Amino acid sequence: MSLLSGKKILLGISGGIAAYKTPLLVRELVKNGAEVKVVMTPSAKDFVTPLTIATLSKNPVLSTFTATDQDNPLWNDHVELGLWADAFLVAPATSNTLSAMAQGRCNNLLLAVYLSAKCPVFIAPAMDLDMFAHPSNQKNMETLTSYGNKVLPVGEGFLASGLEGKGRMLEPETIVTHLIDFFNPNLPLKNKKILITAGPTYEAIDPVRFIGNHASGKMGFALAEVAAQLGAEVTLISGPTSEKIEYPTIKVEKVVSAKAMFEAVKNSYSQADIAIAAAAVADYKPEVEAEQKIKKKTDQVTLNLVPTQDILAYMGANKKKQYLLGFALETENELDNAKGKLERKNLDGIVLNSLQDSGAGFSVSTNKITFIHADKSIQTFPLQSKYACAQAIFDQILPHDT
Repeated sequence: MSLLSGKKILLGISGGIAAYKTPLLVRELVKNGAEVKVVMTPSAKDFVTPLTIATLSKNPVLSTFTATDQDNPLWNDHVELGLWADAFLVAPATSNTLSAMAQGRCNNLLLAVYLSAKCPVFIAPAMDLDMFAHPSNQKNMETLTSYGNKVLPVGEGFLASGLEGKGRMLEPETIVTHLIDFFNPNLPLKNKKILITAGPTYEAIDPVRFIGNHASGKMGFALAEVAAQLGAEVTLISGPTSEKIEYPTIKVEKVVSAKAMFEAVKNSYSQADIAIAAAAVADYKPEVEAEQKIKKKTDQVTLNLVPTQDILAYMGANKKKQYLLGFALETENELDNAKGKLERKNLDGIVLNSLQDSGAGFSVSTNKITFIHADKSIQTFPLQSKYACAQAIFDQILPHDT
């Protein structure tokens, strides 16, 4: 399920500080199945090395009109490059490059390729906030749009100048989402709303300590990423985690406790078309949360634990139109326990993984899953990245999504 599979993407990198993001951009494009070739302006090499980009793209990086490192120089044919690509992406597009593109100037290979390209052109501007807001740059972007180019919005946040505002180049994942949307106008989850829970919950013992688990949130975040790439509008409710994600169609709600996650789920569940409970919610919490830090004593400390709200049971009991998927992390009798949970919680499917499998479970980037459908049919998958697992999970959901 590579959403840019077979697409030829030509990436033009100009000389701005945002070029440091381009190795991640190349990786995201390749991960989604694209073949990537890269053209850099000479100044871009001050910010990112051609060796890094060539290694990630698996293609030579071009920056001059001739290959001057050979005894008999060869012409780097900008016309051929422009005809090769299914899309030409300029990222970052600096103020200088925007101006040259708008005015038809041609003093480097990137600009020559742009003027020769017959394919759709995507432009990701990147500059300081005052430069971005300047009428000349706004006019250049309007001019480029009038030519049929697709000028992407800019992000907002801290800039290289130390100021904060609009002008940041979009994050690589977001740029790739724009390309995916363009090449896949009939994405299978277009106009669908998906609710995903991720990560652990922390149940407070006192202001310092808590009961929790080792869940990292990696699986839930991978599911959110794949869902967004398939066209969905995603609400991702996450417990404490270091994972980050930035997509225009993913709304992240951060919570800490099971109670807070339950309230967030209740607020969104009725609007969801698909709900995936990937969070490792604590089953128990201290009956009483101490107002002050519990001091260490020689005597034993006894905690009385009471059940937390069963979020998945609530979702199963209140299911109407939703497709509801649960997760089961087991250490023994894995298949029987997962099937039992599937029935008890009124699920449409459940994903089983076992801590007995090396490389699977918490805090790692890989997983080995078994997908069990409501009709008890089973599909097993080998150990693979959690992103690949997320793709496999949606491959199983889509034929059954009502």
